[in-house]
Amino acid sequence: MLSSLDPVILARAQFAFTVSFHFIFPAFSIGLASYLMVLEGLWLKTGSGIYANLYRYWLKIFAVAFGMGVVSGLVMSYQFGTNWSVFSTKAGPIIGPLMAYEVLTAFFLEAGFLGVMLFGISKVGRGLHFFATCMVALGTLVSATWIISVNSWMQTPVGYAINAKGQFVPAGSWLPIIFNPSFPYRLVHTVIAAYLTTSLVVGGVGAWHLLKDRTNPGARRMFSMAMWMAALVAPIQILAGDAHGLNTLEHQPAKVLAMEGDYHPSPNGAPLILFGLPSNDEARVRYEVAVPKLGSLILKHDPNAPLPGLTDFPRDKWPPSPIVFWSFRIMVALGLAMLGLGLWSLLARARKQLYDWPWLHRAAVALSPAGFVAVIAGWVTTEVGRQPYTVYGLLETAKSHSPLGAPAVASSLLAFVLVYFSCFGAGTLYLLRLMAKPPERGETEPPNVPNRTAGITPAPAVGAVPAAE
Repeated sequence: MLSSLDPVILARAQFAFTVSFHFIFPAFSIGLASYLMVLEGLWLKTGSGIYANLYRYWLKIFAVAFGMGVVSGLVMSYQFGTNWSVFSTKAGPIIGPLMAYEVLTAFFLEAGFLGVMLFGISKVGRGLHFFATCMVALGTLVSATWIISVNSWMQTPVGYAINAKGQFVPAGSWLPIIFNPSFPYRLVHTVIAAYLTTSLVVGGVGAWHLLKDRTNPGARRMFSMAMWMAALVAPIQILAGDAHGLNTLEHQPAKVLAMEGDYHPSPNGAPLILFGLPSNDEARVRYEVAVPKLGSLILKHDPNAPLPGLTDFPRDKWPPSPIVFWSFRIMVALGLAMLGLGLWSLLARARKQLYDWPWLHRAAVALSPAGFVAVIAGWVTTEVGRQPYTVYGLLETAKSHSPLGAPAVASSLLAFVLVYFSCFGAGTLYLLRLMAKPPERGETEPPNVPNRTAGITPAPAVGAVPAAE
């Protein structure tokens, strides 16, 4: 039975499963590392023990999430050799060095300072410890930069030549490859998504504890900071997504047309199809609900601007429109929900009731996992919309896989599913248990911090409990 399955589909499913599982953790740790940097900076500047409490609270969570992200990421690299050896052979001269740069810069930076960040707060000076926290935060951003550069080159390949062996090699300078046409748009969109994901988790945890105790100072502070982030960054993300969409329309028009469900050309302005059931076989969206000319207004900023359709492209080059159509709408819907939560929090803040509206807190708890769902939906849109290519327009997915039989790929896929859900499921449960504990009520500082910064005195620890060793 297994031998009748398509090994390419199984290999794609395996990589989709591992990369989706993996990206949950970097999407959280990128934003959380920066949040920890802000918390420690505010602690050093104000001397308030609330920030010290919150720093220690989220540092434990960061350590677990970061570790699971590293482990889950290591597995993906092996698949390039096991399941996608042809892709590795042809694209390796470009992909390999970029991945190596990520290890030599970002991973070494994170690994070099992570130990100081996690265990050195009572052993080194405040300035050095804050520097370590900043370097870990910077390392997560540098790591994201290299990975996004790799993926963006696969989406919009430039600066390459093809040698006698049929391999993609740099045509000269590496700069066009690194800073390819879609790279800045994808990087900004992804990093902002990580910050929004983290803010929703922090806000959801703060809201959870506010529902139990509205007077907890740590819960109030983390909820306030998270809602500021959601209110300010969600509109920026929408603008960044619009710019990214225009860039994608220029370089990967079939992907955008699949996202929109535009099978046929619209010479006088395309509608925006809100809902429906796309069918590549029938080349139409069944039961569509559409707004006339709104599609052209969004994509071209002109309601009467003409747009092509998927029928303008060879049918065998169409992406799987039903998947892309719905993953895109899930991402957009959750983005609008984040914007709504941010605006709701601004209203509550204006009325000085940010900590007194239970329904706002319940909404924040309900939306706390929304960022993870949105980033996965976004990656599904990006990767499935690139099909049928691994290197867009140059190397087809069907010609990129290893010469493996379906039973071998299916067996490894099943093993990955079992191991991932057991190991990382246990890790996620532990994270939730850490988040379920309320922040300390007293404004305590880390014990035995040497080299106290001049001019900073700790906040009075009235009613404080001793910090855990």
